Amino acid sequence: MDVSQYLEIFIDETNGHLQNLSDCIMSLEKDPENMDTINEIFRAAHSLKGMAGTMGFKRMQRLTHDMENVFQEVRSGNMNVTSGLVDVLFQCLDAIDAYLENVKESSDEGTDDNEAIIQELNDILAAGTGNAPQPAEKPAEKEEKPKEDPSGGRFQKKYHDMDLSEKEKEELRESEEKGMNLYGMTVYIQEDCLLKAARAFLVFKAVEEFGNIIVYNPSSQDIEDEKFGFDFSFYVASETELDRIIEVSKAVSEIEEVVGEKVVYKELTAAAAKKEEEEAAREAEKARQEETAVVPQAQAAPQAKPPQAQANKKQNGGKPVTNRTVRVDIEKLDALMNQVSELIIAKNSLVSIGSTSDGGMGSNSQAFHEQIEYLERITTGLHESVMKVRMVPIESVVQKFPRMIRDLSKKLDKKMELYMTGEDTELDRTVVDQIGDPLQHLLRNSADHGLENAETRKKRGKPETGSIHLNAFQEGNNVIIEVSDDGNGIDTENVKNKAIERGLITPEQGAALSQKEIIDFLFMPSFSMAKQISDVSGRGVGLDVVKSNIEALGGDVEVKSVLGEGSKFTVRLPLTLAIIQALMVEVRNEKYAISLGSIETIEEIMADEIKFVQAKEVIHIRGMVIPLIRLDQLLDCEPEDEEKESLTVIIVRKGDKFAGLIVDELNGQQEIVIKSLGKYINNSTKIISGATVLGDGEVALILDVNTLF
Repeated sequence: MDVSQYLEIFIDETNGHLQNLSDCIMSLEKDPENMDTINEIFRAAHSLKGMAGTMGFKRMQRLTHDMENVFQEVRSGNMNVTSGLVDVLFQCLDAIDAYLENVKESSDEGTDDNEAIIQELNDILAAGTGNAPQPAEKPAEKEEKPKEDPSGGRFQKKYHDMDLSEKEKEELRESEEKGMNLYGMTVYIQEDCLLKAARAFLVFKAVEEFGNIIVYNPSSQDIEDEKFGFDFSFYVASETELDRIIEVSKAVSEIEEVVGEKVVYKELTAAAAKKEEEEAAREAEKARQEETAVVPQAQAAPQAKPPQAQANKKQNGGKPVTNRTVRVDIEKLDALMNQVSELIIAKNSLVSIGSTSDGGMGSNSQAFHEQIEYLERITTGLHESVMKVRMVPIESVVQKFPRMIRDLSKKLDKKMELYMTGEDTELDRTVVDQIGDPLQHLLRNSADHGLENAETRKKRGKPETGSIHLNAFQEGNNVIIEVSDDGNGIDTENVKNKAIERGLITPEQGAALSQKEIIDFLFMPSFSMAKQISDVSGRGVGLDVVKSNIEALGGDVEVKSVLGEGSKFTVRLPLTLAIIQALMVEVRNEKYAISLGSIETIEEIMADEIKFVQAKEVIHIRGMVIPLIRLDQLLDCEPEDEEKESLTVIIVRKGDKFAGLIVDELNGQQEIVIKSLGKYINNSTKIISGATVLGDGEVALILDVNTLF
């Protein structure tokens, strides 16, 4: 049976189990006696083993099986959780993750048997149990328990009730004559399972490796359509022992129980004949009762039906409650977003036509304006709905960082702790997918360069354990992610000397640089302050990657540092990359768009109010001195013949910094669709972040004011 159709489900579920295992093992290291965590790890390892086995990934199955053996001993109290055991378990997770990456790329787990890790697990198992033969005895105990049937008879052998066609009887007879064993089996699926058909076919896949399934109940088509309850039965012809077939069937995740036995063809046909006789007798008795007691039977029938109806209600009720999420291909969402984008362009076209004095569609018509308003409501609502679908919490990215900090703590021999807040902050899916690497670089930078060793911290009166904080929150139309530490901070004097040593600046230029300008050297390619190269840092690949990746997402990063106290990296990202609310402006009859999220206020000032500070134009507004930027000069436009007496200034903000942009005209607020310029423009200033198509067909460039600071 082809299981490739279940590959995506396997990848998603394995990712979930791996993250769950990582979180649980981290918790277990801090609280080794927590039985709930131990049981959860055992359950996740068991599920991984079963999924890998049914998909045919034997190496992954073997590794997770050995992990399961270790935790069986921990659960039984025969072994204690140690730091060494936790280290080996994390190696196991890394190995499974490597298998998973191979599966994603080639649908195959690869050829690495990870013998060294498996040997370490077995050594730990032997040392923890004193080489006692307990692990071999445990499975025997497990096999005996189902015979007691703790379910109170709930797991019935329903294959006895299957009706066999003449063709099926013939196949069973021929298989037995060839010397094969015939087994009847009934499989029970957990009632909270969401993918019953997938579980059933994974069982069939596992069983068919050992024999040939001859009879299904319900039919294979009904199983595929999920037209069955939470159990199914079948007859299989095999040369393998029944216990082995039951074992591989139970290994499939979310399978609650499997019951079965060896059957003989003659007994099967005899039972079928007896069943037919009993059925005929019941029909005859029913016909006799209908003739002699029509009314009592009419009263008895309703009493016989409710239990069945109630059973059906119990099976179907409750399923929609848990099945509230749908996995959606990101390409489908992108296509939907593109359609919304085109719809907004169409709406803007109608608005443009309606605003003309001689509009051909009757711009003065009340009905026309009502339709415009209706279309605007629809597009706005559709836009918001699509954006909500695209928004996902950054938790999916940051949840892997505690494990990374733990590993760095051991590798760098520094005590450190990661504190995270705001994991539920939501970002556009495309941003979340790409923000993981920059954040990882920043955290590694804090661990390696930021935090001092324990002795230095003690001398400075700091706690021996260094603190790294990752904080995410929403601010206007942006999401802010802060990575800070209480370490040494950035020694700007050392950075300046390094820049002079590399010939980037002269000593005279260095003396005139501000702290921010010196720190900016750290974001240059191949610029590293590490004294030696290691697998953590030192190759000059890090902060330059952070900056370029974040700027590619329309964001920016800034640094604040106090020597001896610590550093804070602030990453500012847009909530979405597709549609924004913008203020339309004109500079020399050219139209530009500025995101409303960056605008603080709009001011009308007189030309004689402009002052000069260090030969730069500034204005004084409400107690603040704000630098002025003339967009016509920045965009290299033709200068005006004469200075205007009154100037329109847009006050924009980035964090706690302000700037005033001088424009010629304001054209109002508009919802715009961002279109990438790709390689069509060589934008060395980075101020132009994209373009948009206006209602009249004109193209307006979008200005990224964050690049002005």
